[in-house]
Amino acid sequence: MTLSRFAYNGKRCPSSYNILDNSKIISEECQNELKMLLHHYYPIEIDPHRTIKEKLPHMVEWWTKAHDLLCQQKIQKAQIAQVVRESNAMLREGYKMFFNTLYQNNIPLFIFSAGIGDILEEIIRQMKVFHPNIHIVSNYMDFDEDGFLQGFKGRLIHTYNKSSSVCENSGYFQQLQGKTNILLLGDSMGDLTMADGVPGVENILKIGFLNDKVGAGPGLPGSGCPSVSMPDKCLVNTSMCWSRSSLRGTEVWHELYSHGKTAMTAVSGTRCDSGVQRHCWVLTMYMAY
Repeated sequence: MTLSRFAYNGKRCPSSYNILDNSKIISEECQNELKMLLHHYYPIEIDPHRTIKEKLPHMVEWWTKAHDLLCQQKIQKAQIAQVVRESNAMLREGYKMFFNTLYQNNIPLFIFSAGIGDILEEIIRQMKVFHPNIHIVSNYMDFDEDGFLQGFKGRLIHTYNKSSSVCENSGYFQQLQGKTNILLLGDSMGDLTMADGVPGVENILKIGFLNDKVGAGPGLPGSGCPSVSMPDKCLVNTSMCWSRSSLRGTEVWHELYSHGKTAMTAVSGTRCDSGVQRHCWVLTMYMAY
């Protein structure tokens, strides 16, 4: 959960799938089956002893089974907005400044999500920050001519296949020519590769959201790097501060990410063009300048 708030007042906030799964338009039987899938596959997703290659088929199975269950629920397109309104969906603290600053400075915001695109887009619209600089690649619902969910469009996107290869035919990256710096935000090891294959990149600043891993132990074994501990609610503001300072000529590049109960920070030298607005874009999981 990168744009969405992870927790509020000690309670977990819903992801885009949770918003739909827990709504009144999903039967109790289906909710129970979805929870069973979660309890089976989530431990695999976060298992530090499995490689990403080993996890891949399990993630495809999980997303595919969940989508099949949702397609049996006769979900109507017209119900999506109401489902979001009735949910406890929240964006991270500072989201208005985050979205509005990027828009005002003509910085593209590319949102790469393994969630449900229709839900995520509706959340952003209801928060009144869905600006023209936003481009979303996610699992979008496919509705039939009567407005009922019949499947999901395009290639399945899960936690560990979020890279430019998923949307290489969209033509979107060609529109970003000349923007050579990326601020990448994510909350899992799978998010580290989101900018892989993007042409013309000179500098990438990666920031990882620890979510429930705050206060984690020492850095990754053999890394020689310290741990990072920051509260969930202020991470967006922290990210914005880092992006401003580091992209105005400061010679520091931070990479922060979490893995299981560990966190890591790596620092290396770089220098970004002071004309940030001309050369940047944001990939949030990412943004580009």
